[in-house]
Amino acid sequence: MPASPRIAFVASPAPEAQAALSALTAVHGQHRPDAADVLCALGGDGFMLQTLHRHGGLGLPVFGMKLGTVGFLMNQYRDDDLVARLHAAEAAVLRPLEMTATTEAGGSVTSLAYNEVSVLRQTRQAAHLRVHLNGQVRLDELICDGALVATPAGSTAYNFSAHGPILPLGSSVIALTPIAAFRPRRWRGALLRADTEVKLEVLDGFKRPVSATADSLEVRDIVEVTIRESRERTVTLLFDREHNLEERILNEQFLS
Repeated sequence: MPASPRIAFVASPAPEAQAALSALTAVHGQHRPDAADVLCALGGDGFMLQTLHRHGGLGLPVFGMKLGTVGFLMNQYRDDDLVARLHAAEAAVLRPLEMTATTEAGGSVTSLAYNEVSVLRQTRQAAHLRVHLNGQVRLDELICDGALVATPAGSTAYNFSAHGPILPLGSSVIALTPIAAFRPRRWRGALLRADTEVKLEVLDGFKRPVSATADSLEVRDIVEVTIRESRERTVTLLFDREHNLEERILNEQFLS
């Protein structure tokens, strides 16, 4: 990173984030994302995910500062020493999941997911799913509210709330976690190699409709969803050394 990096600031609509945007651009200036050396995202985790989806293809490192409700992917907000923090920051390289959802109408929707891909029942009736791994049926019928596949970075979010495992960064593992599984009883999911292709096939989808969501993009009335780790896309998040992402993920496993 250059000694005086060109910073592109992006901020959520929240008043606190907008005030921080004004203060920081007054000091550091403002650059377009496609002409910057680093992105600085001001908001919460939801806004960070929006930033990654919108600008991840630029390949820029992203330094987030918390000005929202949840900030697991963010650093603490301070309006001083930003350039020094950027130079001292530790990098965490994340590889998102790639979702391809096929609908009952025959359409296909593809999207990336930095946290997780989830499938959920759309009505009062439980979803019936068939689980394929690398083209082989591993579970003939999973009766549940849904299921999800989570990345290590996303394993502390929805996945953990659904009693899935927390995954270390760099483990080259993804988590397949059921949501309120009814059959098989007590099935807690599986840890899979990151290059595993997971297909969740919807059984009796007309009677028991199911939706698929990649982070915040929802596709309704699906017949199947295929999930695999992206082979082409990576993003780099920057963290203050005392609050790096690997340490946060470790702390989640020991703090109540």
